[in-house]
Amino acid sequence: MKTVKSSLKIHSLLLTLSLVFTGCLAIAQEEPKMADKEKSTVIDSIQMLMSESYVFPETGEKMGDLLVQNLKSGKYDEIDDYHEFAQILTSDLRSVSNDKHIGVIYSPERIAMQKNAENEEGEKELEDYIRRIDEAGNYNFKELKILPGNVGYLKFDRFPDASIAGETAIAALGFLAHTDALIIDLRDNGGGNPSMIQLITSYFFEDSEHLNSFYIRDGNRTTQFWTLPFVPGKKLVNTDLYILTSNYTFSGAEEFSYNLKNLERATLVGETTGGGAHPVERHIINDNFAVSVPFGRAINPITNSNWEGTGVEPDVKVSREEAMDVAYQMALEKRLENETLDELKSEVAWTLEGLEAAREGFYLDADKMMEYQGMFGPRSITYEDGQLYYQREDRPKMKMIPMKKDLFKFDEIDYFRLKFLRENGQIIAVEGRYDNGKTDRNDRS
Repeated sequence: MKTVKSSLKIHSLLLTLSLVFTGCLAIAQEEPKMADKEKSTVIDSIQMLMSESYVFPETGEKMGDLLVQNLKSGKYDEIDDYHEFAQILTSDLRSVSNDKHIGVIYSPERIAMQKNAENEEGEKELEDYIRRIDEAGNYNFKELKILPGNVGYLKFDRFPDASIAGETAIAALGFLAHTDALIIDLRDNGGGNPSMIQLITSYFFEDSEHLNSFYIRDGNRTTQFWTLPFVPGKKLVNTDLYILTSNYTFSGAEEFSYNLKNLERATLVGETTGGGAHPVERHIINDNFAVSVPFGRAINPITNSNWEGTGVEPDVKVSREEAMDVAYQMALEKRLENETLDELKSEVAWTLEGLEAAREGFYLDADKMMEYQGMFGPRSITYEDGQLYYQREDRPKMKMIPMKKDLFKFDEIDYFRLKFLRENGQIIAVEGRYDNGKTDRNDRS
């Protein structure tokens, strides 16, 4: 008889496998036609599971009853494609509950792997398979970098089990430990395991914090999640946090965002998230079908509610495409306000000026370009083939890129910009500007 620990382990593997296979609906060969008897078996099983396990019993009853009524009325009679049948059942179930975690899945290969994992040898085979897939994808940790201005950036598209992927998360946070601000990109994150939410969040608080609770229908019990008392490495308790969201951000990624927003620890930038707050379990029906059944609901200790059906509202609402630049600009502006060292303040101001110019955009027509031509001591400005060029003495010419009126940058040297100075509207000099705050001036010859 399989132990409780082993059963929970398999359940965790099955949830991981579900994420691995999500969206993989390619058909290797022509599928057989579906029989009426199997439709009836599938619907009877779903009715029972929804009635016995769905987090809201009355809604679970209604969902199951709807499928039975539809079967009797002949709604499914003409459907003989397995994928189509799964999609229509999913749509019908959601029409009652509006619960995006509910889904009927047709995947014989996946189900065979899950069934095989019920014995010890098959369980190890499944573990090895999932581990190889996860490692090849770096556990969905996609990008890690420190941007100019000492702003960290971390993008990951799933919250994997911390017992498996914890080292990867810890290494990423260690790399970011000395940043003044951190942007966490969850725009493509569809959720995952609460243990990873707990681990990552623990780096942002000094003291113990109650993050979330889950009410579980089975046993009428509630499980709490708190920050961990200890994490390896340096915590980022003084680092400003910004979380990027989109309408794709879902489930566990929403919990992470919702927790930090309500604890007033992070600023959310982007779009309202997808709206899924229910933990889910996948049940095998037969060799062809499985169904995802939400069995509990999140209860935030601050709001005593959750984001189910509504999503998490960002603090700053912009499109997913704009979210990164907006958050980065906010981080730099706050750094500029709080920085006390002149050298670092100059670096932040330089970076912020470049970002603002890039976001605003600036165009110069030919007539406007030509007024910049001339000699300025050792510096010459020429207009050639519709472009302005800068040259200092015998050094190579560089194309001038307008940032805003009278200010230019260069692809070749990102630490230098050229500012034109005016008097009574006329250009009288140029000023070389450097990222360390220094300047030098040459008057027009």
